[in-house]
Amino acid sequence: MTGALDGKVAVITGASRGIGAAISCALSGTGATVVRLARSLTERREAWGMDLPCDVTREADVARCAAQVVAELGPASVVVNNAGGFLLAPCQETSRAEFDGQLAVNVTGPFLVARAFLPMMAERGGGRHIAIGSIADHVGFPGNAAYAASKYAVRGLHEVLRAEYGPRGVRCTLVSPGPTDTALWDPVDPDSLPGYTPRAGMLRPEDVAQAVAFVATRPAHVDVDWLRLGPA
Repeated sequence: MTGALDGKVAVITGASRGIGAAISCALSGTGATVVRLARSLTERREAWGMDLPCDVTREADVARCAAQVVAELGPASVVVNNAGGFLLAPCQETSRAEFDGQLAVNVTGPFLVARAFLPMMAERGGGRHIAIGSIADHVGFPGNAAYAASKYAVRGLHEVLRAEYGPRGVRCTLVSPGPTDTALWDPVDPDSLPGYTPRAGMLRPEDVAQAVAFVATRPAHVDVDWLRLGPA
């Protein structure tokens, strides 16, 4: 895959840590100019690309970043909608604010990012949009009321984007990983919970990143609809 994305711009949201940071490294390794977006980042430029602060739930932030990417680097050829939040709580113990928060970061954010970047891809006749879903976008688990609702919504958004933008040359893929060992698990301690995958047995962020890089580097005539991966 080295050099497969030479001269192309790849935008990754939620790129400051975990899966997003691993995806950024993997796509940089394919030759792409990488733009990392995250709330915690400060603006900077490097040989590999640039960091931009961005809260994907804020429409103005997303619009500003999209305009800046085009002005400084050109239109994006790859957009990875990775930013998201994680909440484990039974339905009856989930507050309205927590539920709204999951929808905001996991659904509204990807919607705003897709709406900002995909029309530019379509105008140029092609590109890749990769949404990071979850095993919880197709399997219901206890304690996943808000998180699963948001990830099922991501899957629905993905299907609509495929229908709207596929005929215009934009390839849309949903990557749905199983349990992945990131800092999001720190407050939960799955090793102590019956029925949960222990952290040693989880996927690594690099596993998901390699799957994303595989999709991003396919020729334009190859369409990858849905890629599911999990620990053995």
